[in-house]
Amino acid sequence: MDLFEHDSLEFMFSRVIKLYHHRLHKLLNKIGLYKGQPFILFTLAENDGITQKELAEKIQLKAASISVMIRRMEKVGLVERKGDRDDLRISRVYLTAKGSNILGIVEGKMKILQQKCFQGFTPEEKLLLRRFFLQISENLSEPE
Repeated sequence: MDLFEHDSLEFMFSRVIKLYHHRLHKLLNKIGLYKGQPFILFTLAENDGITQKELAEKIQLKAASISVMIRRMEKVGLVERKGDRDDLRISRVYLTAKGSNILGIVEGKMKILQQKCFQGFTPEEKLLLRRFFLQISENLSEPE
């Protein structure tokens, strides 16, 4: 069987990822967010005031990418950076009131997207799918 036949697992997996990202991008665009920014908002909601370095580690992005994203989010008032009281070399990132409000909207929209994704699945099927995704993730995380 060809890896990219329309009924192959590889093709279907790739298609699902593309469709999900397309829907997510449209959803984020409507509320003025860019890809990756919701993860920063969610992380700050749980860890407000962490350093940019810690933020980069938590969402597994390079520090330079985080810096650009935070600068963009600061411009629109979603987050703010403040120097650390004890070490002026350290910059901490905080969620603003506007960021918290947007986070609530994002949570609602993402919940709707999740419901759409898993519409028609039984709880058992969702549990099994989750296990499959964990196995795929583990397989791909192994060193080459």
